[in-house]
Amino acid sequence: MKNEKQPGFRHELKFLISEAEREAIGRVLSAVLLRDAHGGNYQIRSLYFDDMWQSAYHEKLAGVEARKKYRIRFYNHSDACIRLERKEKEGAYIRKCSENLTRQETERILAGDVCFLRERNGRLCREFYVDYVTGQMRPAVIVDYDRDPFVYPWGDVRITFDRHVRAGMYECGLFEPGIVAAEVFACGQLLMEVKYTEFLPEFIRDLLPVREGARVAFSKYTLCLEKRRISAGRPVE
Repeated sequence: MKNEKQPGFRHELKFLISEAEREAIGRVLSAVLLRDAHGGNYQIRSLYFDDMWQSAYHEKLAGVEARKKYRIRFYNHSDACIRLERKEKEGAYIRKCSENLTRQETERILAGDVCFLRERNGRLCREFYVDYVTGQMRPAVIVDYDRDPFVYPWGDVRITFDRHVRAGMYECGLFEPGIVAAEVFACGQLLMEVKYTEFLPEFIRDLLPVREGARVAFSKYTLCLEKRRISAGRPVE
């Protein structure tokens, strides 16, 4: 187990909060923090992959210290910026690596044609190819949500509020805006995520919810995969 933070890894804190809590926290953040490069609110869609053993899902539930998962992500239903991403976790720290994909490359991956990734210059694409072939990875679930982001450059802090987290069926078409999707959280609930590299300023730390049960350790992937199975009448394995 690695207890020290490795290069490129960051801290990540997650809180399940109410709309009222978000309004109170947001008023303070809006006065001192900036928006990210995407601007204000935007919609995120991620297609997660898992292998034949569903390692990403089961390792998360088991609390495995070192784990990873792959996804294809884009914004506002547009194919202008599509990314292949790998999120890694080492103990209490997380790291994200990404490389751009074209719409055509994305469609080829969805069709099971991944051989071209061997020729890509990016290391991530080649590693995805190896894991895809050796682990027989396939699309697992679509995760949709609406994000409201803030950034604070000192300490490399990023705070996001994610609403309407939904589990979707990728068979309906990855780029279709109106796919069949089921809400994951109860009405009025949303997810607050706090990520930072160096330190978390005291005034931000003071805003974090301290009530019992506010801080959570679940992932959108596992929640949405379980929701999709339940919606489809399949047992959660």
